[in-house]
Amino acid sequence: MRKIKIIGVPLDLGQERRGVDMGPSALRVAGLNEQIRNLGYEVEDAGNLVVPIRETRAGGDTHAKYLPEIADTCRRHARWIMSTLRQGWMPLVLGGDHSIAVGTVAGVAEFYRRKRKRIGLIWVDAHADINTPETSPSGNIHGMPLACCLGMGPPELTNLLGTAPVVDPSNAVLVGVRNVDAREKQNVETSGLTVYTMRDIDERGLRTVVQEAIAIADRNTAGFCVSLDMDFVDPSEAPGVGTPVRGGATYREAHLVMELIADAAHMLSFEIVEINPVFDVANRTAVLAVELALSALGKKIL
Repeated sequence: MRKIKIIGVPLDLGQERRGVDMGPSALRVAGLNEQIRNLGYEVEDAGNLVVPIRETRAGGDTHAKYLPEIADTCRRHARWIMSTLRQGWMPLVLGGDHSIAVGTVAGVAEFYRRKRKRIGLIWVDAHADINTPETSPSGNIHGMPLACCLGMGPPELTNLLGTAPVVDPSNAVLVGVRNVDAREKQNVETSGLTVYTMRDIDERGLRTVVQEAIAIADRNTAGFCVSLDMDFVDPSEAPGVGTPVRGGATYREAHLVMELIADAAHMLSFEIVEINPVFDVANRTAVLAVELALSALGKKIL
């Protein structure tokens, strides 16, 4: 698909550290649109989804903070994704915190479900994001979106468009995880998805892990969504994230993940989340994110 529609979702209600709502602007300032055009794509920037402002809302349930607002945002976002796909564009989503992925994945899944096809999911992240309100130590929904995509969690999110789960766990893969909450580990173990930790990458090699991940997400599906949390990359390379964790991917490792995904040529949507310019240095993290997006879209060294 040579047509890319850029969709910003500057939601920051899923976590506590302010600033992630500026992520879409940081990516645009880093030249995302023009550089994708330079790869030969037709690019349309659809602007930003209108999202609630934290100061205008109450947090609500402490086990799932801002749940009604996040569910409404994700539902509207999912419908926008479906419309984008119907028009023949591939969605490139700019977050915002990772809770927006519930909308992205649900929208892609519903579009293909109506074609009697299912989708896969490659989730690239330092964190498992598979908490539920019962296991989350913080109640922050940005730690729950992968669980919701797999049918675990609040029905307002798991059943966003009337179908759950939106992704079969046998086609879902988590890559690069290195920080899992104590009670969240049981959710990971019982979820049915495939998990590759940083130790797996260290021991087996990144190329092997990512090729296996692609094969799993691609098995009997129309293709796969890719959700990239920039904290997958080591904070020495990507300091501008809300929840940095040491021991992440190097600059070249991060590019190799995206290059292998591009080689597979079955990506249905791509999203970049959790860029927080408040903690960044001269927009360095957004610049790297743009580079990674270009690699995922087929940019090569030669």
